[in-house]
Amino acid sequence: MTERAPEQTLAEQAPSSYECRACGYVYDPTKGDSNRNVPAGTLYKDLPDDWRCPVCNAPKIQFINIGAVNAPSGFQENLNYGLGVNRMTPAQKNLLIFSALGLGFLFFLSLYGLN
Repeated sequence: MTERAPEQTLAEQAPSSYECRACGYVYDPTKGDSNRNVPAGTLYKDLPDDWRCPVCNAPKIQFINIGAVNAPSGFQENLNYGLGVNRMTPAQKNLLIFSALGLGFLFFLSLYGLN
């Protein structure tokens, strides 16, 4: 009996972004680095060793992996379910949830004006 490889979410399949610990600049492989002529699609591991942060000029070693940015957190086969919510990134989902909570709170406060 052969074991199946564990499935990965879209966020796990997406290329990781790296953040500069010195200034907070985020290297996104889908955008590349136009300041240093690094084309879009270049993974962090494929950057030259002498590549530096375009903002603060920190060396490549100063960057940490922050995972995929702007990738849905679900599985490919589930993207068409949930009224489109499954296509949202975690940041977009947080914005939707907390906006709805804030709106609900405002409606609750407006009940005091119904005297």
